[in-house]
Amino acid sequence: MKSVNISKFKNIGLFALLAVVWGMSYPAINVGLESLPPVLFAAVRYDIAALLLFGYVAVTRTAWRPTTYDDWTLILVGGVLLVGAHFALLFSGQQYVTGGVASIVLSLTPVMTPVFAIALLPDERLGVMGVLGLAFGLLGVGIIAQPGPEALAGGQLYGVALLVASAMSFALGAVLTVRMRTTLPMLPLQAWMMTVGALFLHLTSAVHPGETLADAAWTPEALAAVAFLAVFASAVGYLAYFDLQERVGPIETSLVNYATPVVATTSGWALLGEPVTDATILGFATIAFGFWLCKWSAFTWKVSGLADRVRHRRAFRSPDLVVVGGNVYYRCR
Repeated sequence: MKSVNISKFKNIGLFALLAVVWGMSYPAINVGLESLPPVLFAAVRYDIAALLLFGYVAVTRTAWRPTTYDDWTLILVGGVLLVGAHFALLFSGQQYVTGGVASIVLSLTPVMTPVFAIALLPDERLGVMGVLGLAFGLLGVGIIAQPGPEALAGGQLYGVALLVASAMSFALGAVLTVRMRTTLPMLPLQAWMMTVGALFLHLTSAVHPGETLADAAWTPEALAAVAFLAVFASAVGYLAYFDLQERVGPIETSLVNYATPVVATTSGWALLGEPVTDATILGFATIAFGFWLCKWSAFTWKVSGLADRVRHRRAFRSPDLVVVGGNVYYRCR
């Protein structure tokens, strides 16, 4: 019983750690954006994060060399969509909104993932709950964006549009990579993806008309933001994420997507004085409700105790369950 309690507290600790480091990454991005071009900022973050993960892989002597065509395909697709395009759009969009708003819009990702799964994966279809979930998710984004002359003039609408595109890039990448098989363990795979993503970001920054090295002011605050994002939000965050997913499975782990905006919003308010509006709170609640609708079958399945009787790794091989990017969906028949 004691070992079970220790394991439970460790799971809670890992979940809390993830929520904090990923939630506080949004205010850190806002701090760095005050003196760094957005895409270059993201590129340097993943330069450092990739080096740290490769260092960890070397110390643990984990297999790290891609050996098959599928390995390289997965690395390239994941690096470009899950890291490169995703974070180029995220950092660019966050120039126009608070960190809390950015984190809430990005929580739309698990709601959008089934849509790409329906379009690109055979034998997939979206049930009534999935359609309702997507509708509520988009409604929540609309509430946050508050389309109108004031939002358009202030750039908020443009920023939210970039953030939605960022969520779409991640959702598309998750679906395209879900059926690919790799010989690599997860951590070296992530390190390779970060490397490809960093190269993509550097190339994007180089051709971006609004970004030059001369625009970068490496202030102490900017360096602190880069260090926090690279070390804690990326390297430590990914290690904690995969450890937690191994312990409790993807359903519970995916809930961190909805703890993160709470941390991002409160820390942005406390540290940077970012406003928290009624529209922000209502939009978050609407998107979270859409997420629950999309996954109601998976949660019902989990709560029913099936996972207690069958190890989740075996259960996830069931043809009725689809796992995409760490999110579990139940196939309606």
